[in-house]
Amino acid sequence: MEMFAANVSFSPRRVLVIEDDPEMRDALVEVLKLEGYEVSSAADGAAGLQDARRQHPNVILLDLMMPVMSGWEFRAQQKRDPHLATVPVIVMSAFDNDLDVDESVPKPFTLEDMLDAVRRCAA
Repeated sequence: MEMFAANVSFSPRRVLVIEDDPEMRDALVEVLKLEGYEVSSAADGAAGLQDARRQHPNVILLDLMMPVMSGWEFRAQQKRDPHLATVPVIVMSAFDNDLDVDESVPKPFTLEDMLDAVRRCAA
């Protein structure tokens, strides 16, 4: 019986965290890494857009109120980019938003609520 070695490698789902609060951003990155995700982060929408184009995330966690480029501006740019338009977005904000996104997790949120949203979008 011949056996063939499958060249299959596990690739964790990539999550991009776009959040201007460094403590919140670092906490989210750590929790997501502990859950087995490959995580990158950005402090504003402009840096997040560059990172998304480079890293091709499976899910984006997006704050709305940020310097340089807000979450609203980021989402508008994302939707215009054919390579990023279909990437699921989870908005994290204390504000009601009128964005067409996949999930919304109101601040303050529990880590479990955020992780549940990521799991649903990364599935």
